[in-house]
Amino acid sequence: MTSFSKTPLLDTIRTPEDLRKLKIEQVRQVADELRQETIDAVSVTGGHFGAGLGVVELTTAIHYIFDTPRDRLIWDVGHQAYPHKILTGRRDRIRTLRTAGGLSGFTKRTESDYDPFGAAHSSTSISAGLGMAVARDLSGGKNNVIAVIGDGAMSAGMAYEAMNNAGAMNSRLIVILNDNDMSIAPPVGAMSAYLSRMYSGKTYRTLREAAKQLGKHLPKMIADRAERVEEYSRGFMTNSGTLFEELGFYYVGPIDGHNLDHLLPVLKNVRDMETGPILVHVVTQKGKGYGPAEAAADKYHAVVKFDVATGAQSKSKPNAPAYQNVFGQSLVKEAQKDEKIVAITAAMPSGTGVDIFNKAFPDRTFDVGIAEQHAVTFAAGLATEGYKPFCAIYSTFLQRGYDQVVHDVAIQNLPVRFAIDRAGLVGADGATHAGSFDNAYLGCLPNFVIMAAADEAELVHMVATQVAINNHPSAVRYPRGEGRGIDMPEVGVPLPIGKGRIIREGSKVALLSFGTRLAECEKAADELAAHGLSTTVADARFMKPLDVDLVLKLAREHDVLLTVEEGSVGGFGSHVMQTLSDHGALDSGMLRFRSMVLPDEFIDHDTPAAMYAHAKLDAKGIVAKVFEALGKDAKTETIKLAGA
Repeated sequence: MTSFSKTPLLDTIRTPEDLRKLKIEQVRQVADELRQETIDAVSVTGGHFGAGLGVVELTTAIHYIFDTPRDRLIWDVGHQAYPHKILTGRRDRIRTLRTAGGLSGFTKRTESDYDPFGAAHSSTSISAGLGMAVARDLSGGKNNVIAVIGDGAMSAGMAYEAMNNAGAMNSRLIVILNDNDMSIAPPVGAMSAYLSRMYSGKTYRTLREAAKQLGKHLPKMIADRAERVEEYSRGFMTNSGTLFEELGFYYVGPIDGHNLDHLLPVLKNVRDMETGPILVHVVTQKGKGYGPAEAAADKYHAVVKFDVATGAQSKSKPNAPAYQNVFGQSLVKEAQKDEKIVAITAAMPSGTGVDIFNKAFPDRTFDVGIAEQHAVTFAAGLATEGYKPFCAIYSTFLQRGYDQVVHDVAIQNLPVRFAIDRAGLVGADGATHAGSFDNAYLGCLPNFVIMAAADEAELVHMVATQVAINNHPSAVRYPRGEGRGIDMPEVGVPLPIGKGRIIREGSKVALLSFGTRLAECEKAADELAAHGLSTTVADARFMKPLDVDLVLKLAREHDVLLTVEEGSVGGFGSHVMQTLSDHGALDSGMLRFRSMVLPDEFIDHDTPAAMYAHAKLDAKGIVAKVFEALGKDAKTETIKLAGA
């Protein structure tokens, strides 16, 4: 029986060079097959989905019109680049997305020459593109630089900083605004497409340039007025471009991003322009071409594996609540008692649990868009007026607001409450989303109270603790994913500030955990006990202020003291070491102290368990570190025990 390929034309394309050999009337078929392949691939792998479906035609058109990779193509944020990966020599590996040793879920320089800039956080493309364009000009090159940026990414200040700079420099740069959500454009149709072709065509631009030259010979007042009439007539006809024109960009659009008869001629005109910068406004639909995604509220932004026919996602039944949901539900309970509590997120309401708070208190919820710097200072402003802002931001996104955390919050000692989601290693999103550094970058700041939840019940209490802290900024960190499935408290009770807890008592080895490695410490303690090593397990709860009495007691009463954390060097373990040093606890040379932190590398995507095993921060790694401190080999000890 002969099997027929669902993608016969796509099967002939290994790279965009093959695509560019096709006739223009074949491009539509390529796009349709590319959409089918994207749907099939993501149904197997899971991952970001809706955004990629929305740019299938745009991806195909760009690679058909432009000479990639010589022409640089930058995707912003990068999660919409699955169709791009299929067209650029990675189709044979597309079903390895986000798995160990497989393709990244974002663009990545080390993965392909067709990814000139790695991105997984938003709003960086125009800055990077301008840098590439200027490098080209300095080198006397002629290639194009194209940055594709989503409307959500345009909510971040960095995009406007870059556009302002690009407009002032007048460097030849093409920015494609992919408008798929905010509907900042009116409905697009034939008239809009005609105007866009006309404005991007050489005849109009030549006439416009001639008018500018003529204007130089007219009295200034008349010339200025003529220029303004032309600019605002274009702004009126297109209804969207005036802002971009004011920033120094030549605006083209809006055009239908799914209509190749509109896209291809406009992109060709833009490619052949010899001046810049240019902004092409393209309107697309997230989830386009897949019914279940089009019908869903989030357009299937991110999915697990799913059935292509029905769209049903194969989600496993959780054994325990997700940390982000515990945070959201806890904050709702606290806000029912305290009308001063407000919640802030930077475009991640569902990812942070703020969506739960929003359902209960829509007037006290603020999604500021992809603008972490603004979110932090906005929260600081609320705090000055007696409100209790909870600023819920992923660890790696909070890095973007670090100056504001230092200058606007910490120095002024304002009680902004930071809820730091995605702390530690996160799995499939890899190094770009791993919350490795917040212990280090917050721990060095005066005035902060810093906590880490060891489990979901502790998180409930730590939210209550933050509500009660009115004289300092505070932070609580917790990981992505599910808790341990333990009994949950009905209400949160504020914890004594700067006090840890002993989980189990021992005499030889002490394991001091900060965060959710506590479960692994308990497993390690069981194994160490089987080796005859009586082990204390303690949960620090606080990194700042540190429980000095607990640290010194553990150092005094044990031969070995290990700290364990889901963070880089410079964090919790460094603070414990400093405390031991300051109190002379290391002077006698009797204590064997070790600090277990993430390795000094960016760890590629895998399952969280595999990533922590690689980092040697699982129970096996903890046991090995104890034996190393004692001068014994873990493998030898295990063999001895087995033979006993």
